[in-house]
Amino acid sequence: MVTQTLFTNISQLVTPAPGVQRGAAMRDLTVIPDAAILVSGGVIRWVGPRAEAPGTAQEHDLGGVAVVPGLTDPHTHAVWAGDRLADFEARVQGVPYEEILARGGGIRSSMRATGAASVDELVALARPRLEALRSSGATTVEVKSGYGMDFDAELRMLQAIRALQAEFQLVPTLLIHVPPTEGRAEYVQAVCHDLIPTVARDGMATAVDVFTEREAFTVDETRAILQAAKTHGLQTKLHADQFHAIGGTELACELGALSVDHLEASGPAQIAALAASNTVATILPGVTLHLGLPAAPGRALIDAGAAVAVGTDLNPGSSPVFSTQLALALAVRLCRLTPAEALTSSTVNAAAALGLSDRGALAPGQRADFLALHSPDWRDLPYTLGANPIRNVFVGGTRL
Repeated sequence: MVTQTLFTNISQLVTPAPGVQRGAAMRDLTVIPDAAILVSGGVIRWVGPRAEAPGTAQEHDLGGVAVVPGLTDPHTHAVWAGDRLADFEARVQGVPYEEILARGGGIRSSMRATGAASVDELVALARPRLEALRSSGATTVEVKSGYGMDFDAELRMLQAIRALQAEFQLVPTLLIHVPPTEGRAEYVQAVCHDLIPTVARDGMATAVDVFTEREAFTVDETRAILQAAKTHGLQTKLHADQFHAIGGTELACELGALSVDHLEASGPAQIAALAASNTVATILPGVTLHLGLPAAPGRALIDAGAAVAVGTDLNPGSSPVFSTQLALALAVRLCRLTPAEALTSSTVNAAAALGLSDRGALAPGQRADFLALHSPDWRDLPYTLGANPIRNVFVGGTRL
């Protein structure tokens, strides 16, 4: 017999509807006062007012606090070795990034350190980062490769993610991040004909992501890589419009990519393309905070009818943000989302950016991933800065 647990004494149960939400629908939250949740087998079976709850053998009193869905972090680079502390110090003193690169810093320093690390070392380094994200409310986390100097290093990153899946709900993504300084065409060919088939065959990733930017991959290179991904049954994603809008967002929409992420440089044409597509627009306000970039146009995207998600972009260079709740809160301050839109962006829409529809809402049939706050008012989740408003994290109905 499957044990049923009725979670009660919930001051407010707050949730978006299941599935991706677009435009004005992102503000439509269900708020149930004095609520209860019935869970069995890791899945929500019933949600509603406590007075209408079905009888059950086991009750769990949550103590009169608000409950929201578990957050999904749809964009992280949580596996890396080394640090970028010298880069940080130089950058805040006004040293241009090109000079930091010339000194041996920048992303290539992360690639050298990560490429020299073993799988076990990468696992040990990533574990506390993922624990921090989970304690901040992230019950599902996407993790990218992309710091490998060569294919063996990329595969070691994916192997580290696979090892950590025993402890965390992780979604692995193969990221084609930085082109080589020589032999670009051969590198792209090898990605398409060697790396992607290997990753797909061994089930090492669910999607392929490409950094499409003036200093990274061109639109044509990105198209070839993502078409190879689709050929081998993998989903597609893009980093685009971080510094320049060179066509990556339009390509993402054309190819039906799950998401296009960053968008700090997106303008009216890119916003219109996203509003007319099923591709999720994932914004990363930690980058704006850390690098001082213009904020992604979250408000304009929602007003145009797009589906917006929020992630941390946790990485050593541009967004050392170890809290998914903080990313949610920053989306309100920096990208002008309402609190309700930020919650939707960090739950059902963030899950949709990973191709997942079974989580992010508190509704029958959804995974029983939810957060009990310290507060009786759910708005403390987007309001709080510098402290953790989350008291307990439940994954599959089990408190972690």
